[in-house]
Amino acid sequence: MAKLAVFFSLTFAIIFLASTGLRFLALRVDWARPLPQRPQTILTAIIAAAHWALPLSLYGSILLGLSYAVRGRYSALITVGCLFILSMVFSFGISSLLENWTLVPPALSAGKPLGESGLILSNALNKNETAIVLLQGPAEPLGPRVAAVPDRPLIFQEGAAIDAAFDLPPVPFGDDTPWFLKSLVIDLRLSGEQFQRRFSAGVFSFLLYSGALICFLCSLGFILKFSVWPLANLFLGALAFRGILALETFFNSPEMQEIFESFLGNRLSPVLTVPLIFLGFGLLVHLYSILVYVAKRRDYDDD
Repeated sequence: MAKLAVFFSLTFAIIFLASTGLRFLALRVDWARPLPQRPQTILTAIIAAAHWALPLSLYGSILLGLSYAVRGRYSALITVGCLFILSMVFSFGISSLLENWTLVPPALSAGKPLGESGLILSNALNKNETAIVLLQGPAEPLGPRVAAVPDRPLIFQEGAAIDAAFDLPPVPFGDDTPWFLKSLVIDLRLSGEQFQRRFSAGVFSFLLYSGALICFLCSLGFILKFSVWPLANLFLGALAFRGILALETFFNSPEMQEIFESFLGNRLSPVLTVPLIFLGFGLLVHLYSILVYVAKRRDYDDD
C-alpha cells in the first residue's frame, strides 16, 4: 500500500505540474493573438490552467495506478481503497487551493508583440476573406495599414479610425492538431469547469460528484487484466477512460440536464443525478468483479 501511495502521488504531481505548465503556455498564446493586445493576469491564467489539468491528472494517475497495481499483483481491495482515498484528498486539496487563489488580487502583465512590420492578418474561416497588412507591425495595430478586400482594389489606411469596418483578425498560427486531441482538450476543460462549479456549490456537492466519478474509474481495473501484455492493457484502459470522460461531458450537457429534469421531475435533485449514475455504474462493475473473483476461487478450490 505504501508503494502504491508513493507511485500514485508522484504520478499525480508530475501530470498535474506538466499539464498545468503546457496549458498555461497555450492560454498565453491565445491571449497574444488578438490585436490590439490588452494586459492580462498571469494568476488568472495559472488558475484556469490548473482547473484544466485537474481532471487530466485525476484520470491519468488513476489509470497508471491501476496498471501499477495489476502488474504488482496487489490486492484489489487495497488498490481501490488506496486510490480512492488519495484521489479524493488530492482533488479536494487542489480545488480548495485554487478557490483561495481566486481571492488574491492578480497583477496585470502585457503580452509580448508577435511579428514585425508588415505582418499580414487574415481570417481563413471567413468566405469573404479580408487580409490586413500592418505596416508598423503589431506594436502599432491601430497605425497605418493596407486592407485587401476581395474584388476591390487595395485600400491604404493611415489609421484604424479612417474605416472602422475593418476589424483586425487574430494573429495566425498553424493548427494541424487532429480532431480527437482537440475534443480531448475541450472535454477536459468542461470537466474542470464542472469540478469548479461543484466546489463553489459546496463541499457536499463536490465530494459527492468527485467520489462517484473516482469510484467509477477505480472499478475499471479489470480492463487492465485482459491480456498478458501490460502495454496493450494500458491502451485499452486509456480508451475506456476516454469514453468515461466523453460520457461525463455528455451527461453534464444542458440538453441532458433538461432531459433528466423532465424525466425525474421533483423526485430527485438535478445535482444528484449524474453522481448517482456514476456511482451506480461503479458499484455494478465492482459487484461484477467480486462475482468473477468468487467464481474463479470456487473453481480453483474444486480442482
